[in-house]
Amino acid sequence: MSLPAAAPGNPSNGAHVFRLYLAGGAPNSVRALANLYAICRKHFPESHHIEVIDVLQEPLRALAETIFVTPTVVKISPAPEQQIIGNLSDEEEVLRALGLPQKQNG
Repeated sequence: MSLPAAAPGNPSNGAHVFRLYLAGGAPNSVRALANLYAICRKHFPESHHIEVIDVLQEPLRALAETIFVTPTVVKISPAPEQQIIGNLSDEEEVLRALGLPQKQNG
């Protein structure tokens, strides 16, 4: 089952668009969802959209999109598309890995 988790902003209008693949209520999946929401609220409060896909409910979709490990987040927009695996607990590393703007120190 695909659960859109929309925030303010139009996904097609320069918003940061993410697709999160998770495995039901598994601890790392729950952490990844909470961490992704926190990162988006902090860094892109008016311009993000998160689509949540539970691979237990939609296993064929995950396979068709070559997702073999959960949790996995895919940054759809802005281009280029990138993905990261894990619970997304290291915010700065997540931003760096996804090629997103990072907070400047000092």
